[in-house]
Amino acid sequence: QVQLVESGGGLVQSGGSLRLSCAASGLAFDTYTMGWFRQAPGKEREFAAAISWRRSKTYYTDYTDSVKGRFTISRDNAKNTVYLQMNSLKPEDTAVYYCAAGQFDGSLYSKSMYDYWGHGTEVTVSS
Repeated sequence: QVQLVESGGGLVQSGGSLRLSCAASGLAFDTYTMGWFRQAPGKEREFAAAISWRRSKTYYTDYTDSVKGRFTISRDNAKNTVYLQMNSLKPEDTAVYYCAAGQFDGSLYSKSMYDYWGHGTEVTVSS
């Protein structure tokens, strides 16, 4: 049974930092693309960041424009964990952040390509 468990969310002031973690089990982690999506109140779930499996000896990453230069996604295959380092947080980053896993090549930002989802961790950025 595949499980993705997010942690690290919380309340932070504008300009602060948080690091989210997602621990995966029940899957061959190093063969999965891992993504972070977020859903703000009253809005649809949207792509935030993703990191591919090691295809062609390279890990590919992608970020939505609004987080580029502030967020960094990384993975530790030995620990079956993916991280999202979030710096210079803004109130508009407030959302529930979901970890997702999928086995695919191509674009990393499409929700439909991910097979497994965590239950989310809440991030609140106060102004």
